[in-house]
Parts: sequence; C-alpha cells; structure tokens
Amino acid sequence: MKKIFLPLLIATSICYSATAQDDKFMKAMEPKVVAVDTARKTEDLLALSAAFERIGDAEKTKWLPYYYAALTQVNAAYFMGMENMKADKTDPIADKAEALINKADALNPNNSEIYVVKKMVASLRMMGDPMNRFMQYGPIAEQALQTAIKLNPENPRIYLLQGQDKFYTPEQYGGSKTEAKKLFDEANKKYAAFKPASSIEPNWGRPTVQFFLSQLNN
Repeated sequence: MKKIFLPLLIATSICYSATAQDDKFMKAMEPKVVAVDTARKTEDLLALSAAFERIGDAEKTKWLPYYYAALTQVNAAYFMGMENMKADKTDPIADKAEALINKADALNPNNSEIYVVKKMVASLRMMGDPMNRFMQYGPIAEQALQTAIKLNPENPRIYLLQGQDKFYTPEQYGGSKTEAKKLFDEANKKYAAFKPASSIEPNWGRPTVQFFLSQLNN
C-alpha cells in the first residue's frame, strides 16, 4: 500500500506545484496585459516592457512575456511624438524590440502575432529615416505582415496595421483614407469574432481601431 501511496503523493505534489506556478504567472501577467491597451506615455510603456522582460527571464520557457515586452517597446517609440521619430532615438528601441521578439519567436515559432510585431519593428526602423530606409525596411515589414496573414488570416491586428499604413501614407505614395476605413471596418469585424485562448493571449488593438473609425466617420 505504501508503495502505491508514495508515487501518488509525489505526483499530486508536482501537479500542485505546477498549478501554483501557473497561477502566479497569470496573476503577474494579467494587469500588465490590460495596461498594453491603456498606457499612453513613453516612460510608462518602457517600464511595462521591462516588467514583461523580467517575467520572461524568470519563466524562461514562455513566449508571451517577451512578445509583450517587444510590443510595448515599439509602442513606446510611437508615443514619443513625430518630432522625435529620428533614427538616433528610434533605432535603440527597435534593436531592443527585435531582440525581444526574436526570443518570443524562438519559444513559439510560426505565430501570426509574433509576425505582427516583427512588422511593427521593421516599420519603426523605416520611420527613423523614411526617405533613405523605405526600400530596405518597407519590403521587410510587408513580408512579415504577409506571413502573419498566412499563419492566421483571422488575426484582427493584421488589418489594424494595414489600416494605419493606408491612413498615414500620403496619397501620392499609395495612401487612402477610404481604403483605410475599409481595413479598419474589417479589423473591427475580426475583433468581434476573435476569441483569445486565455486572458493573457494577445487581444490588444480594438480601442485603436475604434479611435480611427471615429475620426473617419466624422
């Protein structure tokens, strides 16, 4: 009887320990994931990125902390303001974001969400010096986005990024507010149908879509 009971006790202890660790991870992640859609200052986003990275380094095998750390790095750059979107300021952030998203990719390859962030990193590099970098980073950004579509065409963040590109690109270079609205409408539909696998899986971006639609519907 003791021979049977001891392995059962060990197995139960292992399961309890794993569950406790998962609960701790979720509790650490959940409020920070919510903040991804609400943080609007560069310093807050950089602090959020550092917090995600610390979780990733502690967990070692989970891709989501590194994914969010990369995402919030890129977002931090965008909230610096257009007057600060110069290569000497954006490149260090892009370098950090790229290193982080590569860690996420190594842990969870062939993931549409990761390629969305790769697209954002390439776009950030291009924005540091658009006239001289478009030919280099434009195709890299587009290839990442096409890979994201191939991996999961129902990912709403793909259409959010496409809409932003159309919205901000001058018409003489292919931009169009009309096309942007169509893409934001498509993103909105995808968000309505999108069901993340858990409370910490990527689900950001819908408030941004709604903001753009409010601007375009006025």
